[in-house]
Amino acid sequence: MITLAMILEALTGLKVDYLSMLISEACIDSRQAIPGSMFVALAGENVDGHQYVGHAFQNGAHIALVEQDLSDKFSTIDLRGVHSLQDIQQISSPVCLLVENSLKALQIIAKFWRCQINPRVIGITGSVGKSTTKELVAAVLSQRYSTIKNKGNYNNEIGLPLTILQIGRGHQRAVLEMGFYVPGEITFLCDIAQPHVGVVTNVGTVHAERAGSQETIARGKAELVQALPPAPDGTAILNFDDPFVRLMAEKTSAQVFFYGLNPVAHLWADEIYGMGLEGIRFRLHYQKENMYLKVPLIGRHSVHTALRAAAVGLVEGLSWDEIVPGLQRGQSQLRMVAVHTQSGALILDDTYNASPESMIAALNLLAEMEGHKIAVLGEMLELGKYEERGHAMVGIRAASVCDELVAVGNRSKMIIEAAINARMLKNRIVWFETVEETIDYLSPKLQNNDVVLIKGSHGMRMDRIVSALEVPE
Repeated sequence: MITLAMILEALTGLKVDYLSMLISEACIDSRQAIPGSMFVALAGENVDGHQYVGHAFQNGAHIALVEQDLSDKFSTIDLRGVHSLQDIQQISSPVCLLVENSLKALQIIAKFWRCQINPRVIGITGSVGKSTTKELVAAVLSQRYSTIKNKGNYNNEIGLPLTILQIGRGHQRAVLEMGFYVPGEITFLCDIAQPHVGVVTNVGTVHAERAGSQETIARGKAELVQALPPAPDGTAILNFDDPFVRLMAEKTSAQVFFYGLNPVAHLWADEIYGMGLEGIRFRLHYQKENMYLKVPLIGRHSVHTALRAAAVGLVEGLSWDEIVPGLQRGQSQLRMVAVHTQSGALILDDTYNASPESMIAALNLLAEMEGHKIAVLGEMLELGKYEERGHAMVGIRAASVCDELVAVGNRSKMIIEAAINARMLKNRIVWFETVEETIDYLSPKLQNNDVVLIKGSHGMRMDRIVSALEVPE
């Protein structure tokens, strides 16, 4: 647990060992402040955290990092350009620490704390599957080690420092998901987290609108493996089946461990069988060993998730007697939820977000299900120059899987066009401009034997379709 003395040293470079006040954790939402915490006041576009410093203190926060002078309201120590802390003999909480930039201060403190503790850090990045991989890797490592992971989507320049400040001296492994939007972002996160192991899932087209191209995305993801320490201390765990990821082996001085479906990989799988919502079965191969496994992950594509988690387990010294129970502890996809309608239809709610890769993976799962298959697919946003090709790929796969295709939004017309070109009958396809029209169409239509996949970019709010159709608990 970090102390006030450490925070002051991180921000000023000056030691004040006599200030031993313990800080329990950091937060950016005053509602999440707990006794002993540090509230970081961030000035956002819509909400200014400085307006909630008092609320954070009421909830028990000891410290608030602020970049606005609130000394007329709260006890404040100005750390901007400070050269001495000799006048600070005792600090009573709550107190504001005034800095030039609250977010930068948070990051500096997190990096300082990371240098004080020494867990093995596993960094995870990729276009699709980061969160599920994080969860399963943590489940595997927890079989032997005291393990912490970032919660939810705490995978950016704010969330990752907050997670690092939750790492205790007793933690032996930290599993940190790292998001990417623009080049240099993962390098920045790695400078704070200092990972020993880097896992790359794949390189897709999601966020291409901001990044520019798939090649640019690949370079951004490769920043993780470039930041790893040289072998034998560092290990890059790479997807052999993705050519962009495979080439990252040339960009790291760390040891390289390949996983995939190709026997050339160090760890590989075959005989993959999807069992719908019951999980997947496959045969695993490593060196001279092979074994059959069943894990509760949805969709054949999830074999890569299992391989990634197993690879981390092997790299971190676990035995198969530890790895296999860890894999079987992993629950089905975090963002795929199965619910029923009043008529008994099964809805596969995968509305969190969408990319061409995740859309096709979801359609592959739909293909494994029994019943009348309906795909309700919305637009995919932020694809940039891959927009037409990405929607077309989804349309082609949908044509081979669905009994009926329901497309939502203007961009989804590209899915329809590709599906028709792939010889899907026009009378099996409908299009709606809005979510509300889609709900009106589906509500009276769904029957007991229907299996309905609902998926689209988060901005499409396809979750409203699920909410309107599912039976309330």
